[in-house]
Amino acid sequence: MIIRRVDTTPSPLRVDVVTHRGSPPGTLHVAVAADGITSARTDVVLGAEPGVYAGNLRVDKPGPWTLSLSDGTGPAATIPFVVPARVVPPWEKATYGGFVAAGAFLLLALVVGVRAKRTAYALIPAGGVVAAIAVAVTGALLSASTPPPPAPGSRLDPTFDNVTDPYANAQLSTVDYSRPPVNLAVEAARDELKLRLTDGATGRPVDDLLVHDNALVHLVLISPSGRLSHLHPVRVGPGDYRVRVADPEAGTYAVAAELARRGGGVQLVRSTVDLKGTASSAPEPPGPGPRTVDGTSVELTVSQGTPTTITARFPAQDLQPWLGMLGHLIITGPFTGAAGEGAAKAPTWAHVHAMIPPVAGQADRPDETVAAYGPDVSFTYTFAAPGRYRIWLQAERGYRVLTVPAVVDVPTTGAGR
Repeated sequence: MIIRRVDTTPSPLRVDVVTHRGSPPGTLHVAVAADGITSARTDVVLGAEPGVYAGNLRVDKPGPWTLSLSDGTGPAATIPFVVPARVVPPWEKATYGGFVAAGAFLLLALVVGVRAKRTAYALIPAGGVVAAIAVAVTGALLSASTPPPPAPGSRLDPTFDNVTDPYANAQLSTVDYSRPPVNLAVEAARDELKLRLTDGATGRPVDDLLVHDNALVHLVLISPSGRLSHLHPVRVGPGDYRVRVADPEAGTYAVAAELARRGGGVQLVRSTVDLKGTASSAPEPPGPGPRTVDGTSVELTVSQGTPTTITARFPAQDLQPWLGMLGHLIITGPFTGAAGEGAAKAPTWAHVHAMIPPVAGQADRPDETVAAYGPDVSFTYTFAAPGRYRIWLQAERGYRVLTVPAVVDVPTTGAGR
Protein backbone atom coordinates (compact mmCIF):
# COMPACT_ATOMS: atom_id res chain seq x y z
CA MET A 1 0.00 0.00 0.00
CA ILE A 2 1.27 3.46 -0.94
CA ILE A 3 -0.51 6.44 0.64
CA ARG A 4 0.33 9.58 -1.30
CA ARG A 5 1.09 12.66 0.77
CA VAL A 6 -1.62 15.29 1.30
CA ASP A 7 -0.42 18.87 1.81
CA THR A 8 -3.73 20.68 2.33
CA THR A 9 -7.19 19.76 3.54
CA PRO A 10 -9.83 19.09 2.40
CA SER A 11 -8.11 17.19 -0.38
CA PRO A 12 -8.27 13.99 -2.42
CA LEU A 13 -6.19 11.12 -1.04
CA ARG A 14 -4.62 8.77 -3.57
CA VAL A 15 -3.95 5.20 -2.48
CA ASP A 16 -1.95 2.81 -4.69
CA VAL A 17 -2.09 -0.95 -4.26
CA VAL A 18 1.02 -2.72 -5.58
CA THR A 19 0.50 -6.41 -6.36
CA HIS A 20 3.20 -9.00 -6.99
CA ARG A 21 3.46 -12.29 -8.82
CA GLY A 22 1.00 -14.68 -7.24
CA SER A 23 -1.32 -12.00 -5.84
CA PRO A 24 -4.87 -13.15 -6.58
CA PRO A 25 -7.25 -10.87 -8.51
CA GLY A 26 -10.31 -9.50 -6.75
CA THR A 27 -11.81 -6.44 -5.13
CA LEU A 28 -10.21 -4.65 -2.20
CA HIS A 29 -12.53 -2.53 -0.05
CA VAL A 30 -10.72 0.60 1.14
CA ALA A 31 -11.92 3.25 3.58
CA VAL A 32 -10.50 6.10 5.66
CA ALA A 33 -11.68 7.15 9.11
CA ALA A 34 -10.87 9.85 11.67
CA ASP A 35 -12.01 9.73 15.29
CA GLY A 36 -13.59 6.36 14.55
CA ILE A 37 -15.93 7.84 11.92
CA THR A 38 -15.56 6.62 8.32
CA SER A 39 -15.51 9.56 5.93
CA ALA A 40 -14.86 7.93 2.54
CA ARG A 41 -14.93 4.51 0.90
CA THR A 42 -13.86 3.09 -2.43
CA ASP A 43 -13.22 -0.26 -4.10
CA VAL A 44 -9.95 -1.08 -5.85
CA VAL A 45 -10.30 -3.84 -8.44
CA LEU A 46 -7.09 -5.89 -8.65
CA GLY A 47 -6.30 -7.56 -11.95
CA ALA A 48 -4.52 -10.83 -12.64
CA GLU A 49 -1.34 -9.06 -13.79
CA PRO A 50 0.99 -7.61 -11.14
CA GLY A 51 1.31 -3.86 -11.00
CA VAL A 52 -0.17 -0.71 -9.49
CA TYR A 53 -3.91 -0.26 -8.97
CA ALA A 54 -5.13 3.13 -7.76
CA GLY A 55 -8.02 4.28 -5.61
CA ASN A 56 -9.10 7.77 -4.59
CA LEU A 57 -10.53 8.80 -1.24
CA ARG A 58 -10.94 12.14 0.52
CA VAL A 59 -9.71 13.61 3.79
CA ASP A 60 -11.25 16.76 5.22
CA LYS A 61 -9.06 17.71 8.19
CA PRO A 62 -5.51 17.31 9.51
CA GLY A 63 -4.70 14.86 12.26
CA PRO A 64 -4.54 11.10 12.85
CA TRP A 65 -6.38 8.92 10.32
CA THR A 66 -6.80 5.20 9.73
CA LEU A 67 -6.83 3.43 6.37
CA SER A 68 -8.74 0.14 6.44
CA LEU A 69 -8.54 -2.61 3.83
CA SER A 70 -10.57 -5.76 3.46
CA ASP A 71 -11.14 -8.42 0.83
CA GLY A 72 -14.36 -9.46 2.52
CA THR A 73 -13.03 -12.77 3.83
CA GLY A 74 -11.58 -11.79 7.19
CA PRO A 75 -10.94 -8.92 9.58
CA ALA A 76 -10.01 -5.62 7.98
CA ALA A 77 -6.40 -4.53 8.07
CA THR A 78 -5.93 -1.03 9.49
CA ILE A 79 -3.01 1.29 8.79
CA PRO A 80 -2.63 4.48 10.88
CA PHE A 81 -1.30 7.58 9.12
CA VAL A 82 -1.12 11.31 9.73
CA VAL A 83 -2.49 14.12 7.58
CA PRO A 84 -0.19 17.08 8.33
CA ALA A 85 -1.41 20.57 9.17
CA ARG A 86 0.01 23.87 8.00
CA VAL A 87 1.70 25.06 11.18
CA VAL A 88 3.12 28.58 11.44
CA PRO A 89 6.42 28.46 13.40
CA PRO A 90 7.05 31.07 16.10
CA TRP A 91 9.82 32.82 14.17
CA GLU A 92 7.46 33.30 11.21
CA LYS A 93 4.81 34.76 13.50
CA ALA A 94 7.42 37.11 14.98
CA THR A 95 8.70 38.19 11.56
CA TYR A 96 5.37 38.92 9.91
CA GLY A 97 3.79 40.19 13.13
CA GLY A 98 6.68 42.56 13.64
CA PHE A 99 6.38 44.05 10.15
CA VAL A 100 2.61 44.39 10.49
CA ALA A 101 3.05 46.11 13.86
CA ALA A 102 5.73 48.38 12.39
CA GLY A 103 3.30 49.45 9.65
CA ALA A 104 0.58 50.17 12.19
CA PHE A 105 2.94 52.18 14.40
CA LEU A 106 4.21 54.10 11.37
CA LEU A 107 0.67 55.04 10.36
CA LEU A 108 -0.06 56.08 13.94
CA ALA A 109 3.12 58.19 14.06
CA LEU A 110 2.05 60.03 10.87
CA VAL A 111 -1.41 60.72 12.25
CA VAL A 112 0.00 61.97 15.58
CA GLY A 113 2.60 64.11 13.84
CA VAL A 114 -0.03 65.80 11.66
CA ARG A 115 -2.73 66.36 14.28
CA ALA A 116 -0.80 66.74 17.54
CA LYS A 117 0.13 70.24 18.70
CA ARG A 118 3.53 68.94 19.68
CA THR A 119 5.31 66.86 17.10
CA ALA A 120 7.35 65.29 19.88
CA TYR A 121 4.36 63.08 20.62
CA ALA A 122 5.02 61.33 17.33
CA LEU A 123 8.25 59.96 18.77
CA ILE A 124 6.27 57.51 20.92
CA PRO A 125 4.73 55.49 18.03
CA ALA A 126 7.99 56.00 16.11
CA GLY A 127 9.73 54.12 18.91
CA GLY A 128 7.16 51.38 18.44
CA VAL A 129 8.11 51.23 14.76
CA VAL A 130 11.76 50.70 15.66
CA ALA A 131 10.91 48.04 18.26
CA ALA A 132 8.58 46.17 15.89
CA ILE A 133 11.18 46.17 13.09
CA ALA A 134 13.78 44.87 15.55
CA VAL A 135 11.48 41.98 16.50
CA ALA A 136 10.81 41.17 12.83
CA VAL A 137 14.48 41.24 11.84
CA THR A 138 15.45 39.13 14.87
CA GLY A 139 12.82 36.53 13.97
CA ALA A 140 14.05 36.39 10.38
CA LEU A 141 17.69 35.98 11.45
CA LEU A 142 16.84 33.22 13.93
CA SER A 143 14.70 31.30 11.43
CA ALA A 144 17.68 29.40 10.01
CA SER A 145 18.80 28.14 13.43
CA THR A 146 15.36 27.43 14.93
CA PRO A 147 14.89 23.64 15.16
CA PRO A 148 11.66 22.14 13.85
CA PRO A 149 9.18 20.82 16.40
CA PRO A 150 8.95 17.09 17.20
CA ALA A 151 7.05 15.44 14.36
CA PRO A 152 3.64 14.01 15.34
CA GLY A 153 3.49 10.36 14.41
CA SER A 154 7.24 9.80 14.77
CA ARG A 155 8.42 11.53 17.97
CA LEU A 156 5.08 12.71 19.32
CA ASP A 157 1.90 10.69 19.61
CA PRO A 158 -0.33 11.53 16.59
CA THR A 159 -3.14 13.32 18.41
CA PHE A 160 -5.14 16.14 16.85
CA ASP A 161 -3.59 18.68 19.25
CA ASN A 162 -0.04 17.53 18.47
CA VAL A 163 -0.66 17.65 14.71
CA THR A 164 -2.18 21.13 14.71
CA ASP A 165 0.23 22.61 17.31
CA PRO A 166 3.38 20.50 17.71
CA TYR A 167 5.22 23.49 19.25
CA ALA A 168 3.11 23.09 22.38
CA ASN A 169 5.15 19.95 23.17
CA ALA A 170 8.43 21.11 21.67
CA GLN A 171 10.15 21.32 25.06
CA LEU A 172 9.53 17.69 26.02
CA SER A 173 12.63 15.59 26.63
CA THR A 174 13.12 12.19 24.99
CA VAL A 175 12.23 10.56 28.31
CA ASP A 176 8.73 11.97 28.08
CA TYR A 177 7.90 10.02 24.92
CA SER A 178 10.23 7.01 25.22
CA ARG A 179 8.80 3.51 25.10
CA PRO A 180 10.00 0.27 26.75
CA PRO A 181 10.66 -2.92 24.77
CA VAL A 182 7.84 -4.92 23.20
CA ASN A 183 6.83 -8.45 24.20
CA LEU A 184 5.82 -10.82 21.38
CA ALA A 185 3.43 -13.78 21.61
CA VAL A 186 2.83 -15.88 18.49
CA GLU A 187 -0.16 -18.19 18.09
CA ALA A 188 -0.94 -20.47 15.14
CA ALA A 189 -4.59 -20.59 14.06
CA ARG A 190 -5.35 -22.65 10.94
CA ASP A 191 -3.55 -20.99 8.02
CA GLU A 192 -2.54 -17.78 9.81
CA LEU A 193 -0.41 -16.53 12.65
CA LYS A 194 -1.68 -14.19 15.33
CA LEU A 195 0.87 -11.82 16.80
CA ARG A 196 0.20 -10.10 20.12
CA LEU A 197 2.42 -7.13 20.90
CA THR A 198 2.34 -5.89 24.49
CA ASP A 199 4.20 -3.21 26.40
CA GLY A 200 7.10 -4.55 28.43
CA ALA A 201 6.24 -2.31 31.39
CA THR A 202 2.44 -2.26 31.53
CA GLY A 203 1.36 -5.37 29.59
CA ARG A 204 -1.04 -3.26 27.54
CA PRO A 205 -1.39 -3.68 23.76
CA VAL A 206 1.22 -1.78 21.80
CA ASP A 207 -0.30 0.63 19.28
CA ASP A 208 2.51 3.09 18.59
CA LEU A 209 4.50 1.30 15.89
CA LEU A 210 6.09 3.41 13.17
CA VAL A 211 6.30 2.58 9.50
CA HIS A 212 9.82 1.17 9.30
CA ASP A 213 11.18 0.43 5.82
CA ASN A 214 7.64 0.59 4.38
CA ALA A 215 6.04 -1.79 6.90
CA LEU A 216 4.81 -1.77 10.48
CA VAL A 217 6.24 -5.23 11.22
CA HIS A 218 8.86 -7.23 9.31
CA LEU A 219 8.29 -10.87 10.21
CA VAL A 220 10.89 -13.47 9.29
CA LEU A 221 9.92 -17.15 9.52
CA ILE A 222 12.42 -19.97 9.05
CA SER A 223 10.93 -23.42 8.54
CA PRO A 224 12.34 -26.58 10.13
CA SER A 225 14.28 -27.33 6.92
CA GLY A 226 15.49 -23.75 6.37
CA ARG A 227 12.93 -22.19 4.04
CA LEU A 228 12.65 -18.43 4.66
CA SER A 229 9.48 -16.31 4.55
CA HIS A 230 9.76 -12.53 4.82
CA LEU A 231 6.20 -11.42 5.62
CA HIS A 232 4.45 -8.27 6.77
CA PRO A 233 1.54 -8.84 9.15
CA VAL A 234 -1.50 -6.59 8.90
CA ARG A 235 -2.81 -4.63 11.85
CA VAL A 236 -6.38 -5.59 12.77
CA GLY A 237 -6.44 -3.82 16.14
CA PRO A 238 -4.20 -2.33 18.85
CA GLY A 239 -1.32 -4.77 19.34
CA ASP A 240 -3.09 -7.36 17.16
CA TYR A 241 -1.41 -8.39 13.90
CA ARG A 242 -2.26 -11.26 11.53
CA VAL A 243 -0.44 -12.92 8.67
CA ARG A 244 -1.18 -15.93 6.51
CA VAL A 245 1.41 -18.64 5.98
CA ALA A 246 1.09 -20.37 2.64
CA ASP A 247 1.79 -24.12 2.49
CA PRO A 248 3.77 -24.50 5.74
CA GLU A 249 5.96 -27.40 6.78
CA ALA A 250 5.10 -29.35 9.88
CA GLY A 251 7.32 -28.54 12.85
CA THR A 252 8.81 -25.68 14.80
CA TYR A 253 9.45 -22.41 13.01
CA ALA A 254 11.94 -19.79 14.16
CA VAL A 255 10.30 -16.36 14.35
CA ALA A 256 11.84 -12.88 14.37
CA ALA A 257 9.87 -9.63 14.24
CA GLU A 258 11.60 -6.35 13.46
CA LEU A 259 9.69 -3.19 14.32
CA ALA A 260 10.15 0.43 15.33
CA ARG A 261 8.31 1.96 18.28
CA ARG A 262 7.71 5.67 18.72
CA GLY A 263 10.42 6.86 21.07
CA GLY A 264 11.79 3.34 21.47
CA GLY A 265 13.84 2.86 18.31
CA VAL A 266 14.12 -0.28 16.18
CA GLN A 267 13.61 -3.54 18.07
CA LEU A 268 14.05 -7.21 17.17
CA VAL A 269 11.95 -9.70 19.11
CA ARG A 270 12.27 -13.46 18.64
CA SER A 271 10.11 -16.48 19.34
CA THR A 272 9.11 -19.89 17.96
CA VAL A 273 5.82 -21.36 16.79
CA ASP A 274 4.66 -24.86 15.90
CA LEU A 275 2.83 -25.22 12.59
CA LYS A 276 0.97 -28.07 10.96
CA GLY A 277 1.42 -28.61 7.26
CA THR A 278 2.30 -30.93 4.42
CA ALA A 279 4.91 -28.95 2.49
CA SER A 280 8.05 -30.83 1.53
CA SER A 281 11.37 -29.94 3.12
CA ALA A 282 13.58 -27.39 1.44
CA PRO A 283 16.83 -28.73 -0.01
CA GLU A 284 20.07 -27.87 1.73
CA PRO A 285 21.23 -24.58 0.17
CA PRO A 286 24.59 -24.57 -1.62
CA GLY A 287 27.42 -22.21 -0.90
CA PRO A 288 28.21 -19.18 -3.05
CA GLY A 289 28.11 -19.74 -6.77
CA PRO A 290 25.74 -19.69 -9.73
CA ARG A 291 22.18 -20.94 -9.35
CA THR A 292 18.75 -20.47 -10.90
CA VAL A 293 15.95 -19.07 -8.73
CA ASP A 294 12.42 -18.93 -10.14
CA GLY A 295 13.80 -18.95 -13.66
CA THR A 296 16.35 -16.19 -12.93
CA SER A 297 20.07 -16.88 -13.14
CA VAL A 298 21.94 -15.47 -10.14
CA GLU A 299 25.69 -15.39 -9.52
CA LEU A 300 26.42 -15.19 -5.79
CA THR A 301 29.89 -14.34 -4.52
CA VAL A 302 31.28 -13.83 -1.02
CA SER A 303 34.48 -11.86 -0.58
CA GLN A 304 37.22 -12.86 1.83
CA GLY A 305 38.11 -10.55 4.64
CA THR A 306 36.46 -8.49 7.35
CA PRO A 307 34.06 -6.84 6.75
CA THR A 308 32.60 -9.33 4.28
CA THR A 309 30.97 -8.32 1.00
CA ILE A 310 28.20 -10.53 -0.38
CA THR A 311 27.16 -9.77 -3.97
CA ALA A 312 24.43 -11.19 -6.19
CA ARG A 313 24.54 -10.50 -9.92
CA PHE A 314 21.28 -10.65 -11.85
CA PRO A 315 20.98 -10.98 -15.63
CA ALA A 316 19.86 -7.39 -16.34
CA GLN A 317 19.54 -3.89 -14.94
CA ASP A 318 15.83 -4.26 -14.27
CA LEU A 319 15.57 -4.73 -10.51
CA GLN A 320 12.73 -3.00 -8.69
CA PRO A 321 12.86 -1.47 -5.22
CA TRP A 322 11.23 -3.64 -2.58
CA LEU A 323 10.30 -2.10 0.76
CA GLY A 324 12.35 0.95 -0.15
CA MET A 325 15.55 -1.05 -0.68
CA LEU A 326 17.43 -2.55 -3.59
CA GLY A 327 17.88 -5.81 -1.68
CA HIS A 328 17.53 -7.50 1.69
CA LEU A 329 19.87 -9.99 3.34
CA ILE A 330 18.82 -12.16 6.31
CA ILE A 331 21.64 -13.84 8.27
CA THR A 332 21.38 -16.43 11.06
CA GLY A 333 24.10 -18.36 12.82
CA PRO A 334 26.47 -19.70 13.73
CA PHE A 335 24.66 -22.98 14.42
CA THR A 336 24.68 -26.73 13.95
CA GLY A 337 21.91 -29.27 13.57
CA ALA A 338 18.53 -28.83 11.89
CA ALA A 339 17.95 -25.51 10.15
CA GLY A 340 14.80 -24.49 12.01
CA GLU A 341 16.13 -25.48 15.42
CA GLY A 342 19.50 -23.93 14.67
CA ALA A 343 17.93 -20.65 13.54
CA ALA A 344 15.79 -20.50 16.68
CA LYS A 345 18.87 -20.88 18.87
CA ALA A 346 21.29 -18.91 16.69
CA PRO A 347 22.93 -16.05 18.62
CA THR A 348 23.01 -13.85 15.50
CA TRP A 349 20.01 -12.62 13.55
CA ALA A 350 20.83 -9.86 11.12
CA HIS A 351 18.80 -7.95 8.55
CA VAL A 352 21.11 -6.11 6.13
CA HIS A 353 20.07 -3.77 3.33
CA ALA A 354 21.46 -2.89 -0.08
CA MET A 355 20.57 0.77 -0.44
CA ILE A 356 19.11 2.39 -3.55
CA PRO A 357 21.55 4.83 -5.14
CA PRO A 358 20.55 8.38 -4.11
CA VAL A 359 19.07 10.73 -6.68
CA ALA A 360 19.80 14.45 -6.42
CA GLY A 361 16.74 16.41 -5.40
CA GLN A 362 14.70 13.31 -4.54
CA ALA A 363 14.11 12.85 -0.82
CA ASP A 364 11.69 9.91 -0.92
CA ARG A 365 12.84 6.44 -1.86
CA PRO A 366 11.20 5.08 -5.03
CA ASP A 367 8.69 2.23 -5.00
CA GLU A 368 8.01 -0.68 -7.36
CA THR A 369 6.85 1.62 -10.13
CA VAL A 370 10.52 2.42 -10.85
CA ALA A 371 12.72 -0.36 -12.25
CA ALA A 372 16.22 0.53 -13.38
CA TYR A 373 18.64 -0.92 -10.84
CA GLY A 374 21.22 -3.66 -10.78
CA PRO A 375 22.51 -5.94 -12.07
CA ASP A 376 24.68 -6.17 -8.91
CA VAL A 377 23.20 -6.17 -5.41
CA SER A 378 25.91 -5.92 -2.76
CA PHE A 379 25.81 -6.16 1.04
CA THR A 380 28.53 -5.50 3.60
CA TYR A 381 28.49 -7.35 6.91
CA THR A 382 30.95 -8.28 9.62
CA PHE A 383 30.50 -11.78 11.06
CA ALA A 384 31.08 -11.62 14.80
CA ALA A 385 32.09 -15.26 15.29
CA PRO A 386 33.35 -18.15 13.16
CA GLY A 387 31.05 -20.99 12.15
CA ARG A 388 28.36 -21.87 9.63
CA TYR A 389 25.77 -19.27 8.74
CA ARG A 390 22.64 -19.50 6.65
CA ILE A 391 21.88 -16.46 4.52
CA TRP A 392 18.95 -15.47 2.32
CA LEU A 393 19.29 -12.68 -0.22
CA GLN A 394 16.10 -11.08 -1.54
CA ALA A 395 15.50 -8.75 -4.48
CA GLU A 396 12.53 -7.91 -6.71
CA ARG A 397 12.35 -8.36 -10.45
CA GLY A 398 9.23 -8.21 -12.59
CA TYR A 399 7.04 -7.78 -9.48
CA ARG A 400 8.40 -11.08 -8.18
CA VAL A 401 10.43 -11.24 -4.97
CA LEU A 402 13.35 -13.62 -5.52
CA THR A 403 14.91 -15.38 -2.52
CA VAL A 404 18.43 -16.76 -2.93
CA PRO A 405 19.48 -19.09 -0.07
CA ALA A 406 23.10 -19.96 0.65
CA VAL A 407 25.46 -21.27 3.32
CA VAL A 408 28.51 -19.29 4.36
CA ASP A 409 31.34 -20.88 6.37
CA VAL A 410 33.25 -18.28 8.36
CA PRO A 411 36.70 -19.51 9.40
CA THR A 412 38.31 -18.73 12.73
CA THR A 413 40.21 -15.85 11.15
CA GLY A 414 36.87 -14.11 10.60
CA ALA A 415 37.02 -14.16 6.79
CA GLY A 416 33.81 -15.17 4.96
CA ARG A 417 34.25 -17.83 2.34
